[in-house]
Amino acid sequence: MKKLVMFAAAFLMIAALAGCKKVQKEDNSLEELQRRKVFVLGLDDSFPPMGFRNDDNEIVGFDIDLAKEVAARLGVEFKAQPINWDAKELELSTGKIDCIWNGLTITSERLEALAFTKPYLNNAQVLVVRANSGIKTLEDAAGKIAGIQSGSSAQDALVNNTGFKNSLKNIIPFKDNLTAMNDLENRGIDIVIMDSVVAAYDIAQTGKPFEIVETPLEKEMYGIAFRKNDLKLRDAVQAALEEMAADGTVESISRKWFGSDITVIGK
Repeated sequence: MKKLVMFAAAFLMIAALAGCKKVQKEDNSLEELQRRKVFVLGLDDSFPPMGFRNDDNEIVGFDIDLAKEVAARLGVEFKAQPINWDAKELELSTGKIDCIWNGLTITSERLEALAFTKPYLNNAQVLVVRANSGIKTLEDAAGKIAGIQSGSSAQDALVNNTGFKNSLKNIIPFKDNLTAMNDLENRGIDIVIMDSVVAAYDIAQTGKPFEIVETPLEKEMYGIAFRKNDLKLRDAVQAALEEMAADGTVESISRKWFGSDITVIGK
């Protein structure tokens, strides 16, 4: 009898676990968004031109304009939610945001943990230096001090390029790229490793005497990340983006921020 009771208990436990697993696999992400009527985008609000605060303290940017239009086409309101970029995956997993959409690089590790859209923009991790610094190649960076945003794809690029990483004298983490660029201007560091899209925009807007080393440290692509199980929401956003690319909306937004269409949606 005792064995029978134990067997029955074990069977019920297995059945309960199986039931939990089934519930976890159910995808109500799109229905939940339509119920809440608010699409919450998680971002670093100091990452121009993707998402940043303007002089009126409003969050604007290329990704913001894209996301606002996607939200409108999904029939919901849009909300930009600044987050700690170093803890972005945690912010997503706890449900505080619906997606990470702010120049997020697609990597093999992130693909394992998150559900990504197709790439929408090409990018690269590059070295930004002061003009006339004498740093023209990756090899010229040997013995120099580099600044890098904590939790950024630049950190991943360094992990993938250990020879270059080991050639540096020191690597200093910063909360965001703008702070690192200020330190570069003040000669606290020699190099900032960052996204080419962001670097080119910052140099053009500020006119600061910076240069981008021609050879990139690593090429990459931007995507929009959702919780692993939120495939319906991910697919709805992807469909809206492709619709926007087909009717010229994506090109119009790209030209507003970059002067040309540099997106890869539907191409």
